[in-house]
Order: sequence, then C-alpha cells, then structure tokens
Amino acid sequence: MTATPSATSKPPKPQIIVVKIGTSSLTSANNQLALSVLARLVETLSYLQGQGHRVILVSSGGVGGGCARLGLSERPKAIEQKQAVAAVGQGRLMRVYDDLFTVLDQPIAQVLLTRSDLMQRSRYLNSYHTFQQLFDLQVIPIVNENDTVAVDELKFGDNDTLSALVANLVGADWLFLLTDVDRLYSADPRANPDAEPITWVQHLKDLDIDVGDRGSAWGTGGMITKLEAARIATGAGVRMAITNGQTPDNILKILAGEPLGTQFAPRPNPSSARKRWIANGLRPNGSLYLDAGAVRAIGKDGKSLLSAGIVTVEGNFQAQDAVILCDRNGQEIARGLVNYNHHELQQIRGRRSNEISMILGYEGADTVVHRDNLVLNPDATASDMKPVAESEHTY
Repeated sequence: MTATPSATSKPPKPQIIVVKIGTSSLTSANNQLALSVLARLVETLSYLQGQGHRVILVSSGGVGGGCARLGLSERPKAIEQKQAVAAVGQGRLMRVYDDLFTVLDQPIAQVLLTRSDLMQRSRYLNSYHTFQQLFDLQVIPIVNENDTVAVDELKFGDNDTLSALVANLVGADWLFLLTDVDRLYSADPRANPDAEPITWVQHLKDLDIDVGDRGSAWGTGGMITKLEAARIATGAGVRMAITNGQTPDNILKILAGEPLGTQFAPRPNPSSARKRWIANGLRPNGSLYLDAGAVRAIGKDGKSLLSAGIVTVEGNFQAQDAVILCDRNGQEIARGLVNYNHHELQQIRGRRSNEISMILGYEGADTVVHRDNLVLNPDATASDMKPVAESEHTY
C-alpha cells in the first residue's frame, strides 16, 4: 500500500468529509471481506486525512462479516440473532481496518451509535464533541450502528440514514455513499435496460424515478434509503454524491471536480445546528393538523403555532416531544417540539391562548410550538400557504 493514490490532483481546501460504504461493496462473492476494496478505501481516506481534511468513515459489514465468520448462508432476520452475529463481525471488521490503517500510520477510532444517542439533546451534543476531539487528534472515526444493543424502535435501520445524520451532526461539507452501482438511475438498471443515468440533482422534489426494492440480499439499503439520506444531508447544507464502492478513489476525482456518480446540490442557507437536530435527529411521536391560518402563520410569517389553529391531534406524545405539523390534507409543513402532551392538546385545540388556563386548570405556555423550536419543511407546497383571509385566525 502507498500513502498517495495515483491519478488525482490535490483536493481543494480542507473540508469535513463523511464516507459511507455498504455491505455489498465490502464483501466478495463468497461473502468474505473484499480486502482489495478495503485496501483502496483505506489508502484514499488516509490520503485525504494527510491533505488536512477531516474524515469520518461510516462502515457497514458487521453483520455480514459475522455471517461469514459463523458460516451462515443468509443474513439473519430476528433482531436477537442479528445482534449476536453483529457482535461477532464488528470486532473482526475493526481488526481488519486497524491492520490496514496501521500500515499507513493512520490512527482510527470505533464509534458505535444508536438512534437514542442523537435523539437526546445532551447525548447529541456529547457525540458532537467526541467527533471534534477525534478530529483534533488526527484520528479517523469509523462509525457503525450499535447493532448489539439497539432495539427496533431506536434503530437507524440502515447506514445511509446513519451517515446522513452523522454528516448533519458534524456539519460536513461532503457525504459520499459508496454503493454497488456507479450512480443513480431513473429505474433499477439491473432490471430495466432502459434506465437512464442521473448525474446531477439540483432539487430532490423534481426527481421522478422508480427506486426499486431494498437492494442486495446482504445489505439493508436501496435507493429509497439513499434518497432519504440525500434529503437529510442536502437540507443540512451538505453536498452528497453516490458513486461505485469498488473504486473508492472516485472520491478524490469528484473532489477535484470530475462529474462522476450522481451529485446532489446542498440547500443554501441551511437551518441552525439545533433546528437540524429537531428536523432530523428526533423521531416524531405524533402529528398536528392545522387550519389555513396556522399554516400561513408558521409558513409565511415565521410565527409560533398557537392552539387556535390546530384542527386534529394524532399520536401519543409528551411535552417536548417532536411532532409533525401538517395542513388539512396531511402534507407535512414543519416539525417542532411541542409544549403540551396529547391529552392536553385534545382539550385546547381550536381554542385561544387566553382560554388555556381555564380549560386545563393551570397556567400553560402561550404557544403550542414556539418558533425557535419549529423547523419548516423546505419542500412543502401547501395550498394553504397564502395570505390570511379576514375570517382566519390572527397570529
């Protein structure tokens, strides 16, 4: 192994780069680790680190490696068995990574996350500071979901989503998804020979593609999860690229300006870090359906949500849980942290703020979702987002 891959110019100014590689790229036909791919990946990431970039690797392969080590012919489906197999494979995977990175004198660290690490604000911030310390120590963090302890309701579900949330957490400049196809297509090219390649995506909402099924038998992702990752990443101001995992040095070529893979434009002027946590780090526990006046108030006027504009309450949630705010047709307008639980909101929905204390019997917040805890859906196109008529509520 050499520390400097060939056929590349010097990358641009130092950036934070998150790279995710999937199981299908990491394993060979006999379900063993593809050491040649791993070696090229390690060379590429070590080179980037040596150029002054801050690099994070989100690596699948724990469950797949465990299956190979135990001689299993297919990926387990029961969560308990999957967790046990992951415990076998994760240590083996990290040993291989450590051996390869050590050849290039590049220190690494293992970071295992569950969804709850990013849902609870204090743990979210602690995760952020841990990554910053690893950056300062010139260490490359290798991230995976903590499959051994995660339960279904606290799982990311796939490493595409995990990598996007990590990119969101650290404020990355780039997210690279290394997969078993060279780019995004209008349909699955393995099943449809007429599938058209897509090289540039300016706005996700303009895509009209057949995303197919979940992907390979050994992976948990597919194009659906990659588009969800793109939604999270680009919404946080992160530029994203999908490219072939068999040629990790494509990362260097893309950074140098070559139009490889499928690249997704970041949204300009992303929300603050805290609002990105509300939008992407939390799992909503309910939905609030709003009248036209409330949609107009939060969508166009930047106001807080008041109880008077709530038409319907769904879900079981507590105060300070995340909820989805929808128009009457169910289209998501925003997400936010709610100041009342679902029982209280059922009583005060449609009522004015000065009536809340009389209805509930105690003094509560004037707002249901304060504007500082509310994040608009940038793709919302609700018909109710229009000037408020005189008959609508005033906010």
